[in-house]
Amino acid sequence: MSAGWNLTQSYLDLPGKLYTITKPEPVPNPKIIILNHQLAREIGLDPEKLQSKEGADIFTGNTLPPGCTPLAQAYAGHQFGHFTMLGDGRAILLGEQLTPKGTACDIQLKGSGRTPYSRRGDGRAALGPMLREHLIGEAMHALGIPTTRALAVCTTGLNTWRQQPLTGATLCRVAASHIRVGTFQFCAALGDKDTLSALTLYSLRRHYPEQYRKEMSDTEAALALLDSVIASQASLIALWMGVGFIHGVMNTDNMAISGETIDYGPCAFMDAHHSDTVFSSIDTGGRYAYGNQPRIGLWNLARFAETLLPLINDDPDTALGTAKEHLGRYSTLFEKHWTDLMRKKLGLITSEPEDKQLALTLLEWMQNRAADHTNTFRLLDPEQPPTQPPWAGDDDFLHWRKKWLQRLKRQPQKSEEVRQLLQKNNPDIIPRNHKVEEALASAIRGDMAPYQKLLAALGNPYQRDPSHLPYHDPAPPSDQPYQTFCGT
Repeated sequence: MSAGWNLTQSYLDLPGKLYTITKPEPVPNPKIIILNHQLAREIGLDPEKLQSKEGADIFTGNTLPPGCTPLAQAYAGHQFGHFTMLGDGRAILLGEQLTPKGTACDIQLKGSGRTPYSRRGDGRAALGPMLREHLIGEAMHALGIPTTRALAVCTTGLNTWRQQPLTGATLCRVAASHIRVGTFQFCAALGDKDTLSALTLYSLRRHYPEQYRKEMSDTEAALALLDSVIASQASLIALWMGVGFIHGVMNTDNMAISGETIDYGPCAFMDAHHSDTVFSSIDTGGRYAYGNQPRIGLWNLARFAETLLPLINDDPDTALGTAKEHLGRYSTLFEKHWTDLMRKKLGLITSEPEDKQLALTLLEWMQNRAADHTNTFRLLDPEQPPTQPPWAGDDDFLHWRKKWLQRLKRQPQKSEEVRQLLQKNNPDIIPRNHKVEEALASAIRGDMAPYQKLLAALGNPYQRDPSHLPYHDPAPPSDQPYQTFCGT
């Protein structure tokens, strides 16, 4: 099938400790449920040719595409603060697709069977979580947030047992790469400086080529990579905060050094704004709560910096001091990204020192009133105040709005420019948790229409569209708080 596969496997150039060549386990009845036509074309594949039995066989691991050397990657990670040696327990990297733009992106199968890193797992996945990863990944992409994406979701003809039989599925994931902070932690745990050096140079050349040059010393490469990852994560987490996204499981093995959002298990979007919001069923202590995400980002980056210490300097104290100095840049970078984003969300085109406090005051009011995160920003309008609760008649909000309008008057831009900026940066629609669950439940029953309708709406999140109206309201109050699970 000449669907346009143009695979290489540069990961094989790295020391063999970092991977194990592993073939997917075949399945009896592969069937494509979702094929991402837009993404396929972007990376140089023909979706019409992929929408076939041959395509289904590739996306489930029954057949390998040309140029493929499948492998499972080794990595480690701090999971809720506890260090563990890990690896791709149910994922196999088929290779890197060379795209028409001259870039390379990983093509990975998820749920494709056991690997040497599966431990006691079955290496399989269920349909619901795979569709969830596809849906949220596409929503994040449309929101302008760096993310992995799903090329395809397929059923396998197998049941996957998770306390009960579930429809088995695979997901074909596209990413800048699947190198994680945990990949570097794996090297550090081995105490293998040569492998660490090779991984550092490879990662820098692949993800931050503007920082790479030939004949770099270990110190230069390590610090260039550290600075680049710090910068990309500061930007990424600020974007999460802007849309009320909660990753849910910010373990170091779920932090991609490319700066993409990866792994959509217990993630969710906030309705009522509150810094302590947690949705993950296993995050009982609130480690990865919405408001903790910037701090956990720094904690993860500190673990990344620790792995690079042997490359930074032979003297441990000197290496540690240098790493701390570079890590100190994260908070400044994050605050700048966050403040710049808040300015845009408030329609502020010029810059004043009090802008940060103006944003914080609004967020504090939102938390005190349990105001909806998305709708509060969506309904900001310099011409007319919102007329429905909790805004209508609220003295604190009206006082804040008066200060906001005064601030807008101090910039030369007209109201129309302000409104355009507000619309461009405040989504009209997000993946509301209850709507996601409704769509997934329907899809699992065999009716894909609600899923496809929600997916289409999420594809244009900043467009003010009447078709978005069913997705504006948060879920009605419930005695059972919404929870998500590590299903992907």
